[in-house]
Amino acid sequence: MGGSRAQVNKPHKTRFASKSSRNLHKTSDKSRIGKSEHNVAKGARAARVQRNKMLREQKRAALLKEKRASSGSASAPRVIVLFGLSADVNLNSLAEDLLSLLSPQGYDATLPTVASVEYKLRTTVLKAPHGDLLSCLEMAKVADLIAFVASASSSCEGSTSDYIDSFGSHCLSVFRSLGLPSTAVLIRDLPTDMKRRHDSKKTCSSSLASEFPEDCKFYPADTKDELHKFMWLFKEQRLSVPHWRSQRPYLISQKVDMVADDFNSGNCTLLLTGYLRARSLSVNQLVHVSGVGDFQLSKMEILKDPLPLNARKEQDFMDSDEVCDVEVLRSLVPDPMRQEPLLVENVPDPLAGDQTWPTEAEMAEAEKSQKQKKKKKRTLPRGTSEYQAAWIVDGTDEEGSSTDEDEEADGMVLDEGDIGYPGQEGTNYSDLSDDQASLSFGNSDGETDVDSVMMEGENLTKEQLANEIQKIKQAHADDEEFPDEVDTPLDIPARKRFAKYRGLKSFRTSTWDPKESLPLEYARIFAFDNFNRTQKNVLAKALDMEQQNRDDCATASSYARLYIKDVPTSVASKLCNQAKTMPVTACGLLQHESKMSVLHFSVKKHDSYSAPIKAKDELIFHVGFRQFIARPIYSTDNMNSDKHKMERFLHAGRFSMASIYAPISFPPLPLIALRSSEGAGTAPAVAAVGTLKSIDPDRIILKKITLTGYPQRVSKLKASVRYMFHNPEDVKWFKPVEVWTKCGRRGRIKEPLGTHGALKCIFNGVLQQHDTVCMSLYKRSYPKWPDHRFPILDA
Repeated sequence: MGGSRAQVNKPHKTRFASKSSRNLHKTSDKSRIGKSEHNVAKGARAARVQRNKMLREQKRAALLKEKRASSGSASAPRVIVLFGLSADVNLNSLAEDLLSLLSPQGYDATLPTVASVEYKLRTTVLKAPHGDLLSCLEMAKVADLIAFVASASSSCEGSTSDYIDSFGSHCLSVFRSLGLPSTAVLIRDLPTDMKRRHDSKKTCSSSLASEFPEDCKFYPADTKDELHKFMWLFKEQRLSVPHWRSQRPYLISQKVDMVADDFNSGNCTLLLTGYLRARSLSVNQLVHVSGVGDFQLSKMEILKDPLPLNARKEQDFMDSDEVCDVEVLRSLVPDPMRQEPLLVENVPDPLAGDQTWPTEAEMAEAEKSQKQKKKKKRTLPRGTSEYQAAWIVDGTDEEGSSTDEDEEADGMVLDEGDIGYPGQEGTNYSDLSDDQASLSFGNSDGETDVDSVMMEGENLTKEQLANEIQKIKQAHADDEEFPDEVDTPLDIPARKRFAKYRGLKSFRTSTWDPKESLPLEYARIFAFDNFNRTQKNVLAKALDMEQQNRDDCATASSYARLYIKDVPTSVASKLCNQAKTMPVTACGLLQHESKMSVLHFSVKKHDSYSAPIKAKDELIFHVGFRQFIARPIYSTDNMNSDKHKMERFLHAGRFSMASIYAPISFPPLPLIALRSSEGAGTAPAVAAVGTLKSIDPDRIILKKITLTGYPQRVSKLKASVRYMFHNPEDVKWFKPVEVWTKCGRRGRIKEPLGTHGALKCIFNGVLQQHDTVCMSLYKRSYPKWPDHRFPILDA
């Protein structure tokens, strides 16, 4: 072979070759000189430098845009919430000092928003009332900066710090769960002597440093110069807000008013006036008024800013601060074709599951069975017509049907569907303490008298109320010591009492159909085919609307008036009174967020709450800006299984999953769960905190009960067990279910013994006499639909 096809072996000893000879193979066949390594490296370095420069410019532009949006002349006023760490702190004098520093010309006491030309800043100063948890919570939701005020002369005993009392410590833990915005600590009442003043500030700062984030600064705030320094640093500070607040537009009302509806005497139009924040709001969007509910907008007006920073210095602020005389720049009216419908519940069709006309296959099957009956020879008396023969029942058929019924009564099939009609399932899951009571078979899982009494606690005397609370505490203690154990009732057969329960071969791997025997409430809710994809599309659509600057939108930082229609008149009057003590907040809802579904929260019992929290007890859920009433059930969160075990109580010291019927909300969102006290007029207490995890109606939550029996006679692997059942028919019914013992043995039921419910079992090992034989049964559990949805209706 010759020419270019000849084999050329690689020469050895390349370490002695020059660099140029080693790079000869990089030259192409056309004798084109390739780029040297130096040039290639230089080009890669230049591309890398150019890319880094581009990223730096993008970050700088984004930072500049954020700074202009938060502290520019057109931005909404920054909200400073003054929170006293103890009752000794005088917030009124501090608020007056701050407002007089920002606006020397004067300010309106009813509207604590001022525009400072000197600082080039607009600020709203709110005072959190000490002792009022709800007001403090609502103010913390909208705060751009929480200024915690400590008094250097205060001394709080029995608390984590000398400068924080019990209420301050309690609110601090709630604020952390909610998500802290930017924070600062203002120290008041310092000594006048410089050395003592410096030592006192240092002592106070070191004592409080562990309670706040690392970037939290401490400022003395006694003199005007110290407040001046704080305000300059606050103006230049880059504020951080929780992520959940930046996903939805919201408005802090500076004025609340109501207009009567001519067509409906029971409803009115609620007027909320204030600055829009975070994002643009479309007039076609739904809005949620905190504590009241979801509503549509009838109109939205963009008003002239009453507090411009570039106003003439000689203009008196007090003469021009009339909100009602503000000029309307633009009026937006919703488009009926594009407006989001206020759809809360799905309206179920009661005839949707009925069969109104037989199909062709059913008709063919009926004809085939009719022909078979005609072919079958029957012995009939002489002279019997065909019509008379149709009424004569075969003895063999009757006997066969009776034996089949006996066989069905004697056996219980594993993983079989629940007994009863699907529609009955929803009404019978309403109580959890029914396993300890003997109930009639007609309503085996209905509410007990104890629960109905507890739900109407107003009719109880103090002694009865104390007895019921003691019973709940005892049940909570028993559930911790002996979880899931239930006594078989003496007056009702176990096969009827536990008819809705079934056995599982394996809790982790056995199948359970999530669409089987659903309650009636599931016909009223909505579900997603793919929740993650829907959430991604909804958020992308909201971001698109923000960037397009559409005509039906009011941009962030606009001064707007919302006309919220169809608000009940009684609720609107309560809101007008409530606006005097705490801000009324309205937030825009994303698509689908008014519809009901099954929400799952990861919750933990709050450290300050000691009372037992039973499943399906009524709680007030604060989820972001939204408030609603729910009756959750609690369950474990199994990572390696599609089934989750229900918990009868929310136990302290560990996380559980709370499942409720509630309006859809897209995570991440924080949760603060409040529980109203039994006494009238007392404020609700924080019962649990957590976060929203998912929305999934198909999540299977199984309620587990454990029937127990005790060995009477033991012979190696065999044992006779008593007190698990009280009649032999129940033993036959539950015979297919596997039994286990507390010492780790597993076995099965062989046969019933005698007439009092004793049974013979065979185990996989030698049974000990002191052991306990158990049987686990399961049924699917669902949350309870709330009787009323919003807390202001109870106020």
